[in-house]
Amino acid sequence: MTRHTYEVVLTWTGNQGAGTQNARSYSRDHVVSADGHHPIDGSSDPAFRGDPTRWNPEQLYIASIAQCHMLWYLALAAGAGITVTDYRDRPTAVMVEERGGGGQFESVTLNPVVTVAPGSDEELAERLHHRVGDYCFIARSVKTPIHHHVTIRTAPAAP
Repeated sequence: MTRHTYEVVLTWTGNQGAGTQNARSYSRDHVVSADGHHPIDGSSDPAFRGDPTRWNPEQLYIASIAQCHMLWYLALAAGAGITVTDYRDRPTAVMVEERGGGGQFESVTLNPVVTVAPGSDEELAERLHHRVGDYCFIARSVKTPIHHHVTIRTAPAAP
């Protein structure tokens, strides 16, 4: 077993002078950074007094699931002889907020549109999406059900 360690720095930048005196006295703004990477400006979802121009944890959550899925899918496709020429996804998620303020994600749906080279096996290309969950570190680490609505297209043959 190999262990990998990851580290980020999270810095709250939302003290507007009064700290957290009350729920309206501070901004939810923060910066996520790591050595060698561009910082990510974060906040909470606008529904929770956040800045709509900044990334929120809910968006980053579904982005990490979709990124991991895509990267493992590409690896599986390459190993299976499927040549992927384009991959785009517009993942969606549903979060349920409970009365007391807690909540959780009810589901995440990935909607990848994958273009494969002429001669690629479209059925195999579609089936590989269902194998990704066996490998994706993020999907294997969360309890949220992850669904897939996959579209496979074949690129036009070169003239």
